[in-house]
Amino acid sequence: MSLNGKSIIPEILKNYQAGLLTGWMKEQAAAGLRRDNFIKETELRQQSTEFLSLLTDATQSGNLTNIQTSEWNRVREILTSISNSRARQGFSPRDIALFVFSFKQPLFEQLRQELAGNSDAIADEIWLATDLLDKLGLWTTEAYQKTREEVIMRQQEELLELSTPVVKLWEGILALPLIGTLDSARTQIVMESLLQKIVETGSEFAIIDITGVPTVDTLVAQHLLKTVAAARLMGTDCIISGIRPQIAQTIVHLGVDLSDVVTKGTLADAFVMALERTGFSISRA
Repeated sequence: MSLNGKSIIPEILKNYQAGLLTGWMKEQAAAGLRRDNFIKETELRQQSTEFLSLLTDATQSGNLTNIQTSEWNRVREILTSISNSRARQGFSPRDIALFVFSFKQPLFEQLRQELAGNSDAIADEIWLATDLLDKLGLWTTEAYQKTREEVIMRQQEELLELSTPVVKLWEGILALPLIGTLDSARTQIVMESLLQKIVETGSEFAIIDITGVPTVDTLVAQHLLKTVAAARLMGTDCIISGIRPQIAQTIVHLGVDLSDVVTKGTLADAFVMALERTGFSISRA
């Protein structure tokens, strides 16, 4: 601490901003953060300059221990923005945290020069600076994690939509081939996709093919029944196909009642049945 008991970090940041920025850029380059395939040097310098300026302004209030207060709003905002953009650019959590942590070395060096000969003050200031930068570094990783979770969630939703295609096989006949495990979220998407296609085509029959569903338990069977019931309310009869011997045994063992649902072993058999019920017949040319 300085002689009056206050930290000199705000003063250091204000008076030596240019030198600190130069040293910080060198530390970031040494840490491998200046990579043209991810981020250009001009962009990195611009982000560093803006962060350092906002950090300097925030510390002038004297609050160096709680970054959740209003004085630190703009600092948190820029760190969140940088974390979000770098998460999308392909940076790792380590790289994003190092953006803040690499500032320690030039700041510590300037503190040692300013407080030369006063070891107690140097230790106090370095501890305070370490605590502050660690909190800011953790903020960046939390922002990064949140962004990555949002990206993963969006990708999962897109994959679910792609994995539940509703195909028009014939006039008045739809097919919904299912692959993978059915859960509540996916069942909702399946149901919405099927009902939307029924509205668009006015189809009388829908074939739900579960050949690609690895296992059928009570929950999966209930999801299928809900989909069938929703389709019936729209005036469409459903045929469940792709019931393998193992799945048939499992359904019987679980006591799931599929007596009022038409089932077939293969999609081809279900298609033939649907054709016959719509008044078509298949003959060899």
